[in-house]
Amino acid sequence: MKQLLGGKGANLAEMTNAGLPVPPGFTVTTDACREYFAAHETMPPRLFAEITEALSALEQARGETFGGANNPLLVSVRSGSVTSMPGMMDTILNLGLNDVTVAGLSAKTQNPRFAYDCYRRLMQMFGNVVFGIDSQIFEQHVAKLKQTHGFAADREVTADAWKSLIATYKSIFRKQAQTEFPQDVLKQLHLAVEAVFRSWNNPRAIVYRKAQRIPDDQGTAVNIQAMVFGNLGEDSGTGVLFTRNPATGANTLFGEYLTNAQGEDVVSGARTPLQINQLAHDMPDVYRQLAETARRLELHYRDMQDIEFTVEQGKLYLLQTRSGKRTAQAAVKIAVDMASDGIIQKHEALQRIEAEHLDRLLHPAIDPQAQLDVIANGLPASPGAATGQIVFSADTAEAWAKQGKKTILASVETTPEDIHGVIAAEGVLTARGGMTSHAAVVARGMGKPCVCGCEDLRIDEEQKSAMIGKVAVSEGDWITIDGASGRIIRGAVNLQPPELSADLAKLLAWADEVRRLRVYANADNPVDAERARSYGAEGIGLCRTEHMFMSPRRVPVVQEMFLAETEQERKAALNKLLPMQQADFVGIFTAMSGLPVTIRLLDPPLHEFLPNLPELLLRRQRLELENRQSAEIAQLDNMIRKVRNLVEANPMLGHRGCRLGIIFPEIYDMQVEAIFNAALICLDQGIEVAPEIMIPLVGHANELAMLRKLVETTAEQVLRNRKHECRFRVGTMIEVPRAALTADKIAAHADFFSFGTNDLTQMTFGYSRDDAEGKFLPQYVERNILAENPFRVLDHEGVGLLVKWAVQKGRETKPGLRTGICGEHGGEKESIAFCHRAGLDYVSCSPFRVPFAKIAAAQAALAEQQSALAKKAKQLA
Repeated sequence: MKQLLGGKGANLAEMTNAGLPVPPGFTVTTDACREYFAAHETMPPRLFAEITEALSALEQARGETFGGANNPLLVSVRSGSVTSMPGMMDTILNLGLNDVTVAGLSAKTQNPRFAYDCYRRLMQMFGNVVFGIDSQIFEQHVAKLKQTHGFAADREVTADAWKSLIATYKSIFRKQAQTEFPQDVLKQLHLAVEAVFRSWNNPRAIVYRKAQRIPDDQGTAVNIQAMVFGNLGEDSGTGVLFTRNPATGANTLFGEYLTNAQGEDVVSGARTPLQINQLAHDMPDVYRQLAETARRLELHYRDMQDIEFTVEQGKLYLLQTRSGKRTAQAAVKIAVDMASDGIIQKHEALQRIEAEHLDRLLHPAIDPQAQLDVIANGLPASPGAATGQIVFSADTAEAWAKQGKKTILASVETTPEDIHGVIAAEGVLTARGGMTSHAAVVARGMGKPCVCGCEDLRIDEEQKSAMIGKVAVSEGDWITIDGASGRIIRGAVNLQPPELSADLAKLLAWADEVRRLRVYANADNPVDAERARSYGAEGIGLCRTEHMFMSPRRVPVVQEMFLAETEQERKAALNKLLPMQQADFVGIFTAMSGLPVTIRLLDPPLHEFLPNLPELLLRRQRLELENRQSAEIAQLDNMIRKVRNLVEANPMLGHRGCRLGIIFPEIYDMQVEAIFNAALICLDQGIEVAPEIMIPLVGHANELAMLRKLVETTAEQVLRNRKHECRFRVGTMIEVPRAALTADKIAAHADFFSFGTNDLTQMTFGYSRDDAEGKFLPQYVERNILAENPFRVLDHEGVGLLVKWAVQKGRETKPGLRTGICGEHGGEKESIAFCHRAGLDYVSCSPFRVPFAKIAAAQAALAEQQSALAKKAKQLA
């Protein structure tokens, strides 16, 4: 009943039914949350009546009275979303305390220090969650109290000192919330339930949902549960336990705990906790029971569990279990290990992987040969290395990321409000907190490198500076963090691309058994081609030949070609480019060794290659001021005239793609000659070749017919009697809506269609990507005008309709027509699933995303199988 009870509520109910030690309680459903928002944030009248009725049953189960003076019942009020959102929504502990019940709790436990500590905790959480009072206001008074009395830690604070702080807190309520702290415990409960509902739409929860693509309409359940206390002394405590290591996937218990503490002390990072294996020494019986329960829960849920527990005077209680957030490395290892041990099936292992995180599995690592200036160490909370400019606030990390800067977010401790900065930063560094702190859990879930609990990090937020060890750094200085070892390194460090692990190789082999879509890579040079092959690419789906010209040595020759005014001048420049292109193709064919290599002929928006006109005009002005010779100025004037003749009002829709090849066929002649010359060189070396020549930006069948003839003519001239050894194809990139609509005619001249979904999206929406993503698309997504950025996730309804139409019409003309996509969408999970359903043959993506695409393609095939089985079962029923 997870959709109704939320993940936490469903698991608490299940653990209770299994006889595990769970404090009694009840759950307010997600339906109630949705009804609350539908009524404009008003609690339905009948709902609180149901809550008080359930509360009466809880009082009977505990033998305590909510609001009772002598034997008070205290409860926690916790959120519980359907999809795990750790730390994103709100919790209130110790609810039910007031000036009367705190005295009753003190007498009952014979521990006034504990009772008044719980009361001040309630006031602090209640003030922040219900009334929005900045928690730092409360914390500042705690720090002042400890400093005044010389207390080193919260547990040293006396009952009288807590009483004085509670009086201060009451004045804070009056000043900040314009009201008294409520003494009516039912009013406390009513306000708390509403506040937890509202936290579904707090800024950090919204940011997290967007980042994790969690539907906004899920809502949250509210779990109301009898309190158990980990802060009753040294025989009490609280902690978080993972049944396996969430960073590495190792099959060992992993977690942290604190004695004499409540749960928020561990997950907030306010205190650096102890490792879970220390519990075996401190409380051996509790540790044995906890370890046994952890194994039982993992086998029951058939997944790694994240368990919150409290020990109250030697007795263990379970407060929550859920599937634990993990790094991509851990996800792969856990899935493979569980399948190998027979706990789950291979297809379940594949479905367990969050495909969009898999590209993060290929984390950069620090070059082992690099000379490192290690200035401090912390806890290795989330693997991978990251280099960036240090910043000290989430807002700065977000702002700098929008400027294209790479940052490391450094903080005393992160809170859920910092989620936007964690998303924006390359990595996270904190001074406090352990391996289960907010920073660690969120970074692991996002695949970000993270180092926590660095005690040698001292931050001065006002001065925007810090001391890391003995080194002073200012905001903007470069540092490197290594989330695998916990090292903090001064300066930027060279990072190496990682290699596939044995576990990932096994998982990819399982994916290969079930997926139908082939996975190619986009590669423009031999190095990328070799990398793509090492990651398992089955061919190259897009080689952008214009990218081959962008090196400093080649750009002047390309400019010479474009600025040529006669065919003879242009051919002279092309003769210089021919051997360059030929060498590139030899390297690419060699790397792919007989696998298909799809080569897109030149498709340059001319402005990317022309000399900069304003710079030329400025240079001319300088020459005049310097009284240079008229011949030099005349030469520059000639250059300016040529550039002006080529400048276009809208170069993305101008003289590019096949239009360039038709007007200047000698350009495409040179490229095709280079391709087939390279093919002959490889054939002579015993290397098989399979070139697939792609004509870009075709909008009319006549364009493709004309250029196909050019390719075949050149092939005859170069290959001659060896044409049968070179299996080449000629196809086109479908990126103009007219091409998709007239695909039946275009298919008559094509051996394959490759959908260039970036341009197809631009032309279908009428958006210039460069302008849209910087100006209005983020607001469109934020305001739900569009569900997703269509340049990131393929637009199924519009662009997708054109793709499906083109596939259908193209295959009506040519049944064996091969189809695929080669835009950035080829490496995105939902887009890959669409390609599978649309009947495409392959997707092509960046080399680093090939493993991701294979898993996503397998998941799409498994989803189709499950849908077919469900449909068949429904028919039989």
